[in-house]
Amino acid sequence: MKVLVLGGTEFVGRAVVEEALGLGWDVTVFNRGSHEPPAGVTALRGDRTAAGGLAALEHGEWDVVVDTWSWAASAVRDSASLLAERAGHYVYVSSRSVYAEPLPFGADESAPVVAASADDDDASDYARNKAGAELAAVAAFGERALLARAGLIIGPYENVGRLPWWLSRIARGGPVLAPGPADLGLQYVDARDLAVWCLRAAERGIGGAFNVVSPPGFVTMRELLETCVKVTGAEAELRWVEAEVILAAGVTPWIQLPIWLVGEDYDYMHGGDVSKAVAAGLRLRPVAETVADTWAWLLSLGGVAPMRPDRPLKGIDPGRAVEARLLCC
Repeated sequence: MKVLVLGGTEFVGRAVVEEALGLGWDVTVFNRGSHEPPAGVTALRGDRTAAGGLAALEHGEWDVVVDTWSWAASAVRDSASLLAERAGHYVYVSSRSVYAEPLPFGADESAPVVAASADDDDASDYARNKAGAELAAVAAFGERALLARAGLIIGPYENVGRLPWWLSRIARGGPVLAPGPADLGLQYVDARDLAVWCLRAAERGIGGAFNVVSPPGFVTMRELLETCVKVTGAEAELRWVEAEVILAAGVTPWIQLPIWLVGEDYDYMHGGDVSKAVAAGLRLRPVAETVADTWAWLLSLGGVAPMRPDRPLKGIDPGRAVEARLLCC
């Protein structure tokens, strides 16, 4: 199989490249060249946002295109329309953020999505970006478009700062604020499992929209954080604090305490019906493997993970003593 990865050097794109190489596929990556591509790929250069920036893609044929674009939908419109006659399948790594709020626990792919346009040049609204890009992929490829609506994505190369923050915080040791309830079920996908599923589904000619994350409650908050303690070998003590107490202190779920959510936001992010993707072959590795591999990667970087400049910094600022105040109550 010949695969073209639009991007391919960071997080999900890099996972796609490495998994495709592992499958023995012929891999081409297209990006601006700001990061070195993995060994063993053909590298094409171009800027999707610039006039004439897709020139390097005007020739060539591929069985599968994988696109992880997160900004203005018009860029996906332009690339998908350019490749429609020379590529077999277009995989767009979308997001469950495309669903309109409120989204009830247990919602599947038939839930309403936000209003969007494939021609949108405004990159300021993430949900609309992703929904518009889905429209662009389908307009160009029809049933040959696969829309992988991921939710929380973790694993090695994460440049968003969620699991890396928890690992770094726990590695410092001492009492650690653990947001309750401890048995809160979580829903996520390892970027590598997402990548393999996308490649194999495209190989089989599968199209349409899929929620591509673990089943609800795949692990609990306790299991995740206790795994972080075990993997890091830290002298850390998880101290579980009720959600109401944390919220009253002004701590923001998802941002200051990554992964953790409450109320309707919890239902939205951690309650999706994924039976369609599971039936289509989605397989998930144990949480211990994801956490251990992420920690090993983080250590290889000296303990500091890269961060996307368009995403807010995650975690409680240790200099503001918010965590200490909550732990002493």
